[in-house]
Amino acid sequence: MVKVIVVDDHPIFRLGLAASLAEMERVDLVGEAATAAEVLDLVERTSPDLVLLDLHLPDQSGLEVNRWLAAQYPNVKVVVLTMSEDHHATVAAVRDGARGYIVKGADPNHVEHVIDSVMAGDVVLDHNVAQAMAELAQLRAKTVSSPFPQLSHRELDILELIARGLDNQTIARQLVLTPKTVRNHVSNVLAKLNAGDRSQAIVIARRSGLGTTHEAE
Repeated sequence: MVKVIVVDDHPIFRLGLAASLAEMERVDLVGEAATAAEVLDLVERTSPDLVLLDLHLPDQSGLEVNRWLAAQYPNVKVVVLTMSEDHHATVAAVRDGARGYIVKGADPNHVEHVIDSVMAGDVVLDHNVAQAMAELAQLRAKTVSSPFPQLSHRELDILELIARGLDNQTIARQLVLTPKTVRNHVSNVLAKLNAGDRSQAIVIARRSGLGTTHEAE
């Protein structure tokens, strides 16, 4: 039996998912939560094998809950519950340890398949999310050998995307950051590169090979 808890603040969806899980032979639904604050106590009391986690909770981002679970309970597998268009948040969750995702409203047979696959050690992604993960890996690999040692890892990510010509809003969506955080990073990057403006930063970055592979594709 796989011990599962459901974390979602929408009672109708949560109850419907719970009812579907209760009918699965290999699943033991051991708890439900509507907020991030409830997760700590629930996980400690029930010792689940898997958490079905909504990424949009009323008191805290599900992404933060996912990171906390990965750090404190690495043996507990997380599958995120999300909307079909929410690929950027899904990529961030998988990057931080989630084992896959389920689109809200999915058929119970699909939910059971995902649970079985994750418990067997697989990571369950569709083509779009897998492609986004591959692009993120390429971005990481490219910035590891960056000629800008004064920049942090995150600032290198930002500079690569600036060099690709992306605006702050697009960068925020791609890296799952707030626009304010991106603005702060951009200001730091410009200062560390001694660049007078964004255009100059693009020139400096492209001279060092950043932002060019994406254009070629």
